[in-house]
Amino acid sequence: MPQSLSQVLIHMVFSTKHREPFITNEIEPELYSYMAAVLYDECNSPASIIGGDKDHIHILYTQSRIWSVAKVVEFVKKRSSKWIKTKGDEFKVFRWQNGYGAFSVSRSNAATVKRYIANQKEHHKKVTYKNEFRVFFGKT
Repeated sequence: MPQSLSQVLIHMVFSTKHREPFITNEIEPELYSYMAAVLYDECNSPASIIGGDKDHIHILYTQSRIWSVAKVVEFVKKRSSKWIKTKGDEFKVFRWQNGYGAFSVSRSNAATVKRYIANQKEHHKKVTYKNEFRVFFGKT
């Protein structure tokens, strides 16, 4: 085959430093839009959906065939951190937590993951981020 093809869906999760509630309702739409543009334009990894809550982000995206998962998350976090610091004094100390979670998603399960990400605010009225992450790793 003379070409390289790839279609790998990744559910990426990462939080703000110390889970500080920086992601306000006012900044959220612009932040998600900015992250989507970085993923698409710079990482060759288009997002299907970005969502989350005040202290963390979920992204379902198609992994680039030429970028590693680690490089994508590093790039998105670095770019978005620099961007958000320009949005006002309340964001001057903004930082992302060092770690992240990356989970492969089958094409047949993509719609379920999209609904899950879209429903994050409601979900976190009942489940903490810490417990949510434990479930991802089967450590309930």
